[in-house]
Amino acid sequence: MSINFPLILVLATAFTGVVWLVDYLVFRQKRLGRVAAAGDIDEESRQAVLAEPIIVEYSISFFPVLAIVLILRSFLFEPFQIPSGSMIPTLAVGDFILVNKFTYGIRLPVVGTKIVDIAEPKNGEVMVFIPPHQDVYFIKRVVGIPGDTVRYQDKTLYINGKRQNQTFVAQIPPVNPRVLQYREKLGNVEHVIQRNPYRETSVDEWVIPEGHYFMMGDNRDQSSDSRYWGLVSEHNIVGRAVAIWLHKKPGIRLPEFSRNGWIL
Repeated sequence: MSINFPLILVLATAFTGVVWLVDYLVFRQKRLGRVAAAGDIDEESRQAVLAEPIIVEYSISFFPVLAIVLILRSFLFEPFQIPSGSMIPTLAVGDFILVNKFTYGIRLPVVGTKIVDIAEPKNGEVMVFIPPHQDVYFIKRVVGIPGDTVRYQDKTLYINGKRQNQTFVAQIPPVNPRVLQYREKLGNVEHVIQRNPYRETSVDEWVIPEGHYFMMGDNRDQSSDSRYWGLVSEHNIVGRAVAIWLHKKPGIRLPEFSRNGWIL
């Protein structure tokens, strides 16, 4: 079972904030009253009476840090590590990316309710979301927005009847290739996709209703996406993936910065 870090962060922030506030409004005043009632006492005794309990001391220390992290993570940017190869070659396993949380609107943490509209996802953008079948973050490319008809035929996308052209880039390896790479343009975004030359696909078509999005991985034949588990609800959008800031290969390896850059 995955750890619900946003919920833990909200609860920790709320707990430390409440402890600090209650101590300031109630118990600190009582301690000051005891000092006043004691009359003329030395400074060491005064400080001993005024000393906060250990839980209050820790809450005062941690609350500002937790509050800043909560605001940054919930409303501005959230870090995310790529766990699988479904977005190869755009994103590799071990890439650490930044997710812009406000591009598609400002949402309340944990519940995900949108409170401020800013923009809607567009075809070609790379988006982080929670899929309908699993309560974990996924990352794929938007290939169908509300009102679109998406058809996948001969490993080629057709959006509203228009073929999305693919331009051959490379075969890997050059002899007896295992994958073929093509440059594709969706909307205003040009990116590279990867296909398995030996795997056949069926012809499928989907009509995208209001409030839903069709997602596909750039590693087209090695991606668990909307073709298999359905559409993504607008309510489950996390944000737009904007940049790679670190890469770490599996195992005991040092992090590297060779893949740093904007995500297209």
